[in-house]
Amino acid sequence: MSIAPDTTVVLGHRFATEVPEIALRWQAEAAPDPRLLVLNETLAAELGLNPEWLRGPDGIGLLVGTQLPADAEPVAQGYAGHQFGGYVPRLGDGRALLLGELVDTEGRLRDLHLKGSGRTPFARGGDGLAAVGPMLREYVISEAMHALGIPTTRSLSVVATGRTVQRETVLDGAVLARVASSHLRVGSFQYVSAAGESEVLRRLADHAISRHYPAAADADKPYLALLESVIAVQADLIAQWMLVGFIHGVMNTDNMTISGETIDYGPCAFMDTFDPKTVFSSIDSWGRYAYGNQPTIAAWNLARFAEALLGLIDDDQDRAVERATASLQQFPQLYSAAYAAGMRRKLGLSENVDDAAAQKLCEDLVALLESERVDYTSFFRRLAGGVVEPAFEAWAGRWRELDPDVEAMQRANPVYIPRNHLVEEALTAASAGDMELFDRLLRVVSSPYDERPGFERYADPAPEDFGNCFQTFCGT
Repeated sequence: MSIAPDTTVVLGHRFATEVPEIALRWQAEAAPDPRLLVLNETLAAELGLNPEWLRGPDGIGLLVGTQLPADAEPVAQGYAGHQFGGYVPRLGDGRALLLGELVDTEGRLRDLHLKGSGRTPFARGGDGLAAVGPMLREYVISEAMHALGIPTTRSLSVVATGRTVQRETVLDGAVLARVASSHLRVGSFQYVSAAGESEVLRRLADHAISRHYPAAADADKPYLALLESVIAVQADLIAQWMLVGFIHGVMNTDNMTISGETIDYGPCAFMDTFDPKTVFSSIDSWGRYAYGNQPTIAAWNLARFAEALLGLIDDDQDRAVERATASLQQFPQLYSAAYAAGMRRKLGLSENVDDAAAQKLCEDLVALLESERVDYTSFFRRLAGGVVEPAFEAWAGRWRELDPDVEAMQRANPVYIPRNHLVEEALTAASAGDMELFDRLLRVVSSPYDERPGFERYADPAPEDFGNCFQTFCGT
């Protein structure tokens, strides 16, 4: 059903127009009894949408995809992907729809996208639906990432559909409305490249350049510049993940964006006790996507992106491989530089501190954190407050000699993250119809650097018996 719900809502269809070969027109399934669970009013205002209108029946119709402007062209996007290292040539939006693009109040183009809106032809064996818990998980964690200053897709709303979803048990269904700079992924390029559609691949790359890296269009080698731009933003993104102890959980190539935003918060989690081998995902039995492996996996994914672009980088295959390889070799240095700069901020080290001294201090700290099994997040806040465990005294003496800025440390190290036991507690209550704990957790993690009285439990690590058995699931 497509009607004009409000003359102020304009959904463009640039992606569907410019790359129709991987944009399958589709419609969201009806939501029998839609009920708004949470609305991001600040984000709505950024998008030029009236929050009060969104809370009404027409607005909720937009948020579940059943009442759209007359000229909207919702599509399911096609993409491929390496899933846990194995190539799957046809994935795509099996339970998702790109409703279209909005121009926000700063003139930026933003995708409005749904998850859980029903089966599409990309669904394979899935039902196309989503449950309340996983959609609220994506909402709270993506908004926490935004508050931490980490590039991410955003969550606009979660609407309960009034439909049940069969997983291990019968659950209440929901639709998440997600906002992104775009939903272009490494897997988008793999999908087109594998089909041998060179003209379509060029249009897809031009679309990505125009949308995200317009300066690349003026480079001598525009598509090599595109590759290098994505390498740079992903190096910075992964460093930021590592600095806050975030574990994505499913770093398949279809979950790596071209924009450099974090996407798809399925079996994701934040590390409590520092351990590079930490894995929470129930489907990652080999630890491929463990915390400490994330930089290596990012480089591997970027190599797959480079392979997809080879035909555009140079007509001569050997020259294309040589140029792409040289670009990919920049990733470790870019990542290391971003991580080192972030660790200096976390430790309050000024620019006057020698790089070699700072690096040695950071390396020794990481080794101590692992050997002593210390809570990663709280360590840095306690350090800024002068609290040091006995095993760290010698290290802390060297750190103090460098005259750290503890006020800067407090601005760089969060008090609150979406700790796994608190997320599970909130989602369990919300799935049973009580949103109070979820709303409180959301308020806490939306201001992660500001310590507030009455929220002490939100800064505490998980109980040991929780951390020993906690697993996350993809929600499908």
